[in-house]
Amino acid sequence: MSGPVANNIFRASGVVAAAAGGLNWNSTILTALTTFTVTVANAGGNKYFINGVQQQTVNLLEGFTYKFDQSDSSNNSHPLRFSTTSGGSHSGGSEYTTGVTTNGTPGRSGAYTQIVVASGAPVLYYYCTAHSGMGGTANTTAETVEANRGYWIDTTSTTCTITLPSSPSKGDQIILVDYARTWGTNAITIDSNGSNYQGQSDAFTVEYSTDGEVLNIIYSDATKGWIPQDDDEVADAPIAPPTQRAIFAYGNTGSRVNVSNLCTSSGVVGADVTGVGTARSGLGAATYGGDKAIFGYGYTGSAAVSVTNLVTNQGVVGTDVTGVGTARHTLSGVAYGLDKAMFSYGSTPGTGADYDGKTNLVTNAGVVGSDISQVGTERGYLASTGYGTTGQAIFAFGNINGGGRTAISNLVSSVGVIQADTAGVGVARAYVSGATYGSSGQAIFCFGQIASGEASINTRSLVNNLGVIAADATGAGTARYEGEASNYGGDKAIYAYGSGYVNTRNLISNSGVVAADATGAGTARGYLAAAGYSSSA
Repeated sequence: MSGPVANNIFRASGVVAAAAGGLNWNSTILTALTTFTVTVANAGGNKYFINGVQQQTVNLLEGFTYKFDQSDSSNNSHPLRFSTTSGGSHSGGSEYTTGVTTNGTPGRSGAYTQIVVASGAPVLYYYCTAHSGMGGTANTTAETVEANRGYWIDTTSTTCTITLPSSPSKGDQIILVDYARTWGTNAITIDSNGSNYQGQSDAFTVEYSTDGEVLNIIYSDATKGWIPQDDDEVADAPIAPPTQRAIFAYGNTGSRVNVSNLCTSSGVVGADVTGVGTARSGLGAATYGGDKAIFGYGYTGSAAVSVTNLVTNQGVVGTDVTGVGTARHTLSGVAYGLDKAMFSYGSTPGTGADYDGKTNLVTNAGVVGSDISQVGTERGYLASTGYGTTGQAIFAFGNINGGGRTAISNLVSSVGVIQADTAGVGVARAYVSGATYGSSGQAIFCFGQIASGEASINTRSLVNNLGVIAADATGAGTARYEGEASNYGGDKAIYAYGSGYVNTRNLISNSGVVAADATGAGTARGYLAAAGYSSSA
């Protein structure tokens, strides 16, 4: 919305009439970040005072942020933390850390404990880690706005989530207003609370991110749900939720196979599923369409192929689709633009060079496009992963023509344009795997093989949400290569299978920590591919 608020909300939309006839405005401005001043005083023993009230019961809204400011000198030696147990660690409980950050030393300037209240968060208790009996209760509830009311939403300091009524009736109206003209910096997220929104299910996330925006929504019926009457037309485009499950398929056991193994949203890899499509190795895979996957290209043991196999959002692998583009193997596939995919680089037999840099884009319907000329250094046995929150991707590492490993990388824009080489970070290696993790667009490259003695490694390199690769970190799990990684569970990743033809797996947390080996499932193999699928857990 580019014009003044008045030009958009007070039209022939009926808002004025509704206001006169019963649309009421909430008297309290909903503030995305609330700061509580914490002090400590002796009241029959030291006690926390919240905004001057002893052991005050505070009410925390899901999706909102609360800062407990401990700058006052009385907080010295009294760190405030949260627990699901009254009294915290003094009563046998443990510290609650979901969405919690701390800063500084209590009693000094800038010290605070901050919490972003998670959806469905339990009743919490704030307590002092050093002394018992000081704290109180922190109730957590969803901020469910009411029908036929208007709300000012202040996101000056951070984002927030607004939950709509759970059982709306036809004609119910809600108006939300950007109080401080900051939604462009700190967006609001709409949780439709089980109802559809513009015909999309509640599984999708709806964000409003335009400064000065006014959102006037009316509930229609179960089919279309809430429908905006006045808003920025491009701001409410649904963003597909992250995939929850993963699929590992194809590979080499000494001979090529076409079996697949599904991974649940909790990271459990299932038994073999009878193979579909051409048995091959050295292929690529990627998520497309938001919740489906595609396997493409590869090597049969005698020839490179360009066939693809689509995977439904139920994890069912489809039959071979006649390939488009140059047959090749040792390439990599990756999602981009939130709902599309690409296959890039790899080895094309018979060209006189070990590797090339061709790219084939995949539409959100799974249709593979023709060859696009290379960008960046030709290579194979590389890895790729998405990063960021708007559909960017990155290719990195691999083998280059003439022999030898590389650590160079190439960023990919949200419209599928591969950028020029970026100088390598970390040890040059090939047979690497990449996957996204976390909630802010982070990614990881892990495992692989270095040139020196062709040694396997378990090194990991984390990627931030700007596509910057960090320095190598010591890995966990058995050093190996030829395995594959995928995201799962919305914010985690998994690496499985690999050299020596094993079915070992390593789970990767939503902070990028690689876990120790776990006993695998399915046929032990290497040179396979993997991708995320399904937005349903």
